[in-house]
Amino acid sequence: PTFGRCLRANEGNQVHQLTPKLLSMQRTADIPYASRRSPVFSTGGMVASSQPLATSAGVEILKKGGNAADAAVAVAAALNVTEPTSTGIGGDAFCIFYRSSDKQIFGLNGSGRSSKKMTLEAVRGKKVEGRALPPFSALSVTVPGAAGAWASTVRRYGSGKLTLGDVLSPAISLAEKGVPVGPITAASWSKGKRQLLLSGDSAQAMLTRDGRTPSVGEVMRNQHLANTMRELAEKGEKGFYEGAIADAIVRKVEENGGIMSQDDLASHTTDDAHPVFVEYMGRRLWELPPNGQGLVALIALNILKYTPIHETEFLSADALHYQIESLRLAFADAAAFIGDPGHMTVSVKELLSDEYAKKRARLLHRNEVCQAVSGSPFACSDTVYFSVVDKDGNACSFINSNYMGFGTGLIPEGCGFTLQNRGANFVLDEGHPNVIGPCKRPYHTIIPGLITDESNNFVASFGVMGGFMQPQGHLQVFLAMVLWGKDPQEALDAPRFCIGPGHEGFEGDVAIEEGMPAEAVDSLLKRGHSLRSNIRGEERSLFGRGQVIVRDISTGVLWAGSDGRADGCAMPAVDF
Repeated sequence: PTFGRCLRANEGNQVHQLTPKLLSMQRTADIPYASRRSPVFSTGGMVASSQPLATSAGVEILKKGGNAADAAVAVAAALNVTEPTSTGIGGDAFCIFYRSSDKQIFGLNGSGRSSKKMTLEAVRGKKVEGRALPPFSALSVTVPGAAGAWASTVRRYGSGKLTLGDVLSPAISLAEKGVPVGPITAASWSKGKRQLLLSGDSAQAMLTRDGRTPSVGEVMRNQHLANTMRELAEKGEKGFYEGAIADAIVRKVEENGGIMSQDDLASHTTDDAHPVFVEYMGRRLWELPPNGQGLVALIALNILKYTPIHETEFLSADALHYQIESLRLAFADAAAFIGDPGHMTVSVKELLSDEYAKKRARLLHRNEVCQAVSGSPFACSDTVYFSVVDKDGNACSFINSNYMGFGTGLIPEGCGFTLQNRGANFVLDEGHPNVIGPCKRPYHTIIPGLITDESNNFVASFGVMGGFMQPQGHLQVFLAMVLWGKDPQEALDAPRFCIGPGHEGFEGDVAIEEGMPAEAVDSLLKRGHSLRSNIRGEERSLFGRGQVIVRDISTGVLWAGSDGRADGCAMPAVDF
């Protein structure tokens, strides 16, 4: 389908007419090849996530009269049961909600802050050296924001027809009855066992009775997690941030050398975050502002407006080169300027200005790599992402994460979830906007995305999870649909690149997924790119896992795609 109409785009001082083109068996966890999928279609609502049972939970809530926001929280909670290797109530969450009745777009920042006692001096006093915290240390635990985000999403954007208890009911049932573990999740669980064992006896809550990680298809139950969710359902945020669960979190952090208090948890707030956009070919790409890294995708897209990428072919060397180079510049700016918004010295408006984009675009050259350093804009993986669109056209783009697999792997006694390690993204450089400090939110990797036309008509809810791959995935999937006319499933199935190692940062070689045209790879090498080519099998997780739901503006039909790099699927909600 063509998701839009003609608009003009700038390249330097030139103006071009562009048209947007926006779909008792035994099994190992090996991924020998990419599967072929078709887009999923619906006129009555859609849910897409990385786990089929979680997708089903969202569909169930839509059938009960809930809207996209209600269903999104149901999916988030169910994913904590089906894919705890990536997400959970011990992590953080963000969402973008599109309200169809008035075309309003809302954002929610559900990330937690550091302890009030977390200072650079306190960290150094615990013998931590270098520029970063040890990634799996209890010092990297920030207040878990997901519970507050779930409750706030239902309260602020939900249908009003269902309670938080109604929304969490499918996940509670799954946790109590048990879920069969998917192939990719089983592989991730096995990799994360070492993290879980850091929790001592508490680790048993997320292992089999004989101390193993589950095999493919094995049923796992988590009564402790069901109890935690029931506390949240019955008491709201206070059931999580005060009382027994809060006490258990503090004990686990402190006994492992971290810094956290009951007051830190009780003081947690979930905040409004007004989404920002860059317009390209008549399509607005919406992202949340800092402390998340959505600006990386927007800065890169803004730079690309002033390059000849619109003249290139899909997956050609030129197309890949311009994307890689624009992202390197955007990441350099992010590293220099992005952090807790209360401590940033550069405004979002400055970073997204056209003048700054033109200035950065002049650094790009067709036949060679540029020096990716931060500019001067003054004055001029692991995560789950899922998408829901309901029958009324409301959309919820939602992302939830522990960060690195199980996060720290620390499990509060009797709670059934692991604590995130988002504090690992703080830097230990005095004066930097992202330096560790009291009550601060760190630079955050997880970002939901949304696309509208220039009149704010809904076009797509989408995201690609996976550490620092996320803005790279957003840019690649957005351009695949808008510039090169791929449907949602084609956009997700296409081979991708990833600058850097994924979760550990965005510097280093460019990883190239299996299936990228050989001539394009050869040309990139000749231009000076340092590549790791032909990444395949289980290693493909480096390139993130996305979900996309697109609405064809001309027909109203929903087109959904679900990434074959994950265990999940897209599923229509049908009102028979």
